[in-house]
Amino acid sequence: MKASVNWQNGLKFIGMGPSGHSIHMDADSSQGGNDSGMRPMEMIALGLIGCQAMDVLSILQKKRQDVTQFEVRFNGPRSPEFPKVFTSAVVTFVISGRQVDENAVLRSIELAATKYCPAQAMFERAFSIDLKYEIYEDEDGGNKHLVYEGIWQNTMV
Repeated sequence: MKASVNWQNGLKFIGMGPSGHSIHMDADSSQGGNDSGMRPMEMIALGLIGCQAMDVLSILQKKRQDVTQFEVRFNGPRSPEFPKVFTSAVVTFVISGRQVDENAVLRSIELAATKYCPAQAMFERAFSIDLKYEIYEDEDGGNKHLVYEGIWQNTMV
């Protein structure tokens, strides 16, 4: 893959990958930027959970799960000293739907984590990544309630 970033002004860059889509990056004002774009470390976190999200949702859809909402959350502490890398991460898959099968969710997370998501494969070599899930049942009137939650355990290690 080839990608590039082009300097605009201050610490603002526009990045472009082979898809042709661009993203604005900038630092906050305390670092000399204008706060007009995402930070590179934010993009790393989003790259990881975006990869996982696409894989897990695609697998759930193939398993004919009735998913009505899907969110993936990242919580990653960073070292206090430079280069301030992620030291670990907790990724939580939040799934809402109708009669979503917990085993289908677990299998989808497993396949994404161990087979399909290259970001997961790359970053788990650098820091530990815990994968959690919450499954909510949609009810009449737009309400929902938690029916399952847990942690996916990699039994292949």
